[in-house]
Amino acid sequence: MIDLRSDTVTRPTAAMREAMLQAPVGDDVFGDDPTVNALQERIAADLGFEAALFMPTGTQSNLCALMAHCERGDEYLVGQMAHTYRWEGGGAAVLGSIQPQPLPQGQDGRIEWAEIEAAIKPRDAHFARTRLLSLENTWGGQVLEAAYTADVTDKAHARGLSTHLDGARLFNAAVASGVAARELTRGFDSVSVCFSKGLGAPVGSALCGSRELIGRAHRWRKMTGGGLRQAGVLAAAALYALDHHVQRLAQDHAHARMLAEGLQGLPGVRVQTPQTNIVFVDLDASMQHRYPQGVVSALQHEGVLCTGLYRLRLVTHLDVSAHQIEAAVAAIRRVLG
Repeated sequence: MIDLRSDTVTRPTAAMREAMLQAPVGDDVFGDDPTVNALQERIAADLGFEAALFMPTGTQSNLCALMAHCERGDEYLVGQMAHTYRWEGGGAAVLGSIQPQPLPQGQDGRIEWAEIEAAIKPRDAHFARTRLLSLENTWGGQVLEAAYTADVTDKAHARGLSTHLDGARLFNAAVASGVAARELTRGFDSVSVCFSKGLGAPVGSALCGSRELIGRAHRWRKMTGGGLRQAGVLAAAALYALDHHVQRLAQDHAHARMLAEGLQGLPGVRVQTPQTNIVFVDLDASMQHRYPQGVVSALQHEGVLCTGLYRLRLVTHLDVSAHQIEAAVAAIRRVLG
């Protein structure tokens, strides 16, 4: 079975498992797990922040960030299709009493400054207090350019807003654009990065920010059940990934391009040219009687796993070889042709 559902399905390599086995550990709730501490110091330094906090999941990392930035009755501005708004269970609203204000996004994931500025509420008791702008990079596999993020974060700060970046696939953006990850995070007051997607670790994300913000997030992590004990075995996998799996993301991007190119020319099928490791496939109305779940099921019978909630989504990762991409192309063409 060729699993293209997500880059979260990767399994630790033998070398990563060995690093996990050998990791020195302590009790992270007491702050004395040396491997967790090393990871937090490393990722904060790499991305240009004062401090970082290891989290079990990206959803918890984003949630703790939003709750550290905002208070009850505050509001954050976010893309209509952003992960923190659409795909994380409404946690900011349910658990943080933070009002999301979703804004339209362009095809590349951008939110135009005019939309952002128009959504900032007046300082008036009738309105939620607009406190935070949250962006995402990559968004649907698309890279937000450093010039754009620098511009909108600068303008947001000038209007009194804090800024957060959901950088779950930040390193994909860095490798694809050739811009250092710390340049892509410049201008943000916090950033969440994920180790368990393209980097191939089994578990874990990190929230980076100022020491004050991370202190607040630490309390929210405990309150939301994220206080871990001998977490060094997990942090070791993330450290290994940072050392060995960042530059190899270019291979995943190449495989995504191979996949997209192999699907060109099918009647009624439109394939979005990928920038990183995510390929989206749209089917014309004439094929809607099979779309999306019918196609997903048919592909599974042909040995290919993917998702299709709105459109077909195929994600390349370190557990998929070039040979498997070729086999996946052949299977998909059989189903859609």
